[in-house]
Amino acid sequence: MAKSGKAGGIGLNCALSTPFSRDGRIDLSRLVKQGRWVLDNGCDGFTLFGTTGEGASLSVAERYQALGAVAASGIEMGAKVLAGVSAATIEDTVAQARAGYEMGCRGLLLAPPFYFAHASDDGLFRFFSAVFERLGGDLRDVVLYHIPGMTRNGLSIELTLRLAEAFPGAIIGIKDSNGDWEETEQRLKALKGMQVLVGDERHLARAVRKGGAGSICGLANIAPDLLRPLAHEGKEEPRVNAMVEAILGYSFMSAIKAMIGEREGDPAWRAMRPPLDPFTPAQTRKLAGALAAILANGAEKAA
Repeated sequence: MAKSGKAGGIGLNCALSTPFSRDGRIDLSRLVKQGRWVLDNGCDGFTLFGTTGEGASLSVAERYQALGAVAASGIEMGAKVLAGVSAATIEDTVAQARAGYEMGCRGLLLAPPFYFAHASDDGLFRFFSAVFERLGGDLRDVVLYHIPGMTRNGLSIELTLRLAEAFPGAIIGIKDSNGDWEETEQRLKALKGMQVLVGDERHLARAVRKGGAGSICGLANIAPDLLRPLAHEGKEEPRVNAMVEAILGYSFMSAIKAMIGEREGDPAWRAMRPPLDPFTPAQTRKLAGALAAILANGAEKAA
């Protein structure tokens, strides 16, 4: 039996970008500053080490360092912070999960194992079961992460329900980042007892109107104020769709970091951990101009 979960829904949660210093380490001061900025500008919380945060490139030791810095800053870990978990082995998955729990996080955003693609539901069930059993009494507040474009393994509705039944109280929701509205709609209908969160901001308002619980998303790094009415009231915002379309012409992770740097007047934000490439100054100027036009003139005029 899992521990009883923390109260409250996820709402609008930012998949926080991870800044790096010149020597390649996590820039903890910039990380904390960005976390505070998204909270102050409309987010209910943020997730460290997600896809936008380049989580699959971060070691367990780095996770403790980042979580420690956020906790030391006074941000309420148990209410505001999820820890992303993405690994290919059971042992590494457990170690990443323990880091999140030991540092008092609200919960976990847990991806399936990657590299060995197209695993069966039975195989994935055995993987998650082994992880959950090793976590033992610490297990709680898991948001499963369906992002087959990155992990090459998806999380079916059937597998989600099977895990929820096998580990009562452990799984509070699922983040659907597949970008397929019909699939998301099926989850909203089938997973009534869970928080269904979307990763594609273009689907957020529609999902919330149909019972969705909000979003864990990368765009919240730069436009949480625009996203909040979508996540809390299901209101459409054409500028959000236009911004997503503009950003998807580039590598999403690099683009978001470059736009944080533009807002802060801080080009150091463009640094990416290899093998990902940083935005060039020319790309930064071009995308920043496109987003500024969208925000100033509205989606239709900027198109």
